[in-house]
Amino acid sequence: MGKIVTRTLAGAGALVLAVTLSGTASVAGSHPKVTVPTLTGWASLPAGTFVPGSEPSGALATGDLHGFTAPFADQPVQGFSGIVNNHDGTFDVLSDNGYGNQANSADFLLRIQRLAPAFATSTVDVVGGLNLTDPDKRVSWRLTREDRVLTGADFDVESIVKATDGTYWIGDEFGPYLLHFDRAGRLLTAPIPLDGVVAPETAARTGVPATTTSSKGFEGLASSPSGRYIYGLLEGTVAGDTPGQLRLNEFDTRRQRYTGKRYRYQLESTANAIGDAVAVDDDRFLIIERDGGQGETAKVKRLYLADKRDRDHDGLLDKTLLVDLMNLANPRKLGGFGATFTFPFQTIEDVVILDDTHLAVLNDNNFPFSSGRTPGRADNNEWITIELPHRLHADKDLLR
Repeated sequence: MGKIVTRTLAGAGALVLAVTLSGTASVAGSHPKVTVPTLTGWASLPAGTFVPGSEPSGALATGDLHGFTAPFADQPVQGFSGIVNNHDGTFDVLSDNGYGNQANSADFLLRIQRLAPAFATSTVDVVGGLNLTDPDKRVSWRLTREDRVLTGADFDVESIVKATDGTYWIGDEFGPYLLHFDRAGRLLTAPIPLDGVVAPETAARTGVPATTTSSKGFEGLASSPSGRYIYGLLEGTVAGDTPGQLRLNEFDTRRQRYTGKRYRYQLESTANAIGDAVAVDDDRFLIIERDGGQGETAKVKRLYLADKRDRDHDGLLDKTLLVDLMNLANPRKLGGFGATFTFPFQTIEDVVILDDTHLAVLNDNNFPFSSGRTPGRADNNEWITIELPHRLHADKDLLR
């Protein structure tokens, strides 16, 4: 059986928060000190990390569990698919929907984990979290649990932004839906569908024909600097669209409806997918684009800067390669790796701007299935920080 590690931070307090960003040596607006994208911090949360005293999970998980034995006694802290910076040394990180599909994830509780990376010790501490629930019966169809705690059989949550009032907007892939939760994780409104886009899970429930394939809903969710608009980026192409083109839809949070403005992002290959999208300012986004490889087969793991102003008038977001995650300079040999660092994970689904020259990137370890770092071993959740050779000139409201 794989080693199970339970990590929490009860009472660790200010010490971890004080060192959490050590290694980045930066403040907002600082000038770059490197000539190429460079690794400045590395930390890792062990694959076998569980929420203590929670509930059993993984009863239907099958396949290569890489030494772990299911079911697990508690809920795993795993599969990070979205991240929010709390600007106090902690981050709210969205766990994925469970064990790969709707049918085997009914005992996986949807949860926002609160984490604190400590780069001085190369560790990540779990400092809290909250389960997502629907106590006010905003969801009109039957949920998995009578107590209305949401599970991976109800929604596939993949992206997150935090509003100025502390509420959360979360992007789902089973609808796809936008979900609005309060600060305690309670659903505030009925799930908001995207007109003309129907995932197979919704098609099976409603009888409306599917227009996209499974797990191709809102993989990226970005907030405008003011918080008025959020932008949902689909992971997959909608039926009838040009192959490899992904829709980016604008949503008005004040009116709680889509504005009708739609943009298009072109993948480098139809075999690729996006992993996350976050705003840099009112017009630009950071977008993770990746292939499906891991370990030796991982080739395309990239961060692009995408601009919706479409200056070449081709109808697509303008793209500029910002970071090749398979080719990061590592002069300090952080994490025990060599002078060139690679991030060879199948799914990389989290990027967050730390300041105008530094980013953090996290992988989704698909616990316990992915094995990109060491063949035959379940991947940990790795957390890296990167210094850029040029300033982003990000909107200051996004850096607070």
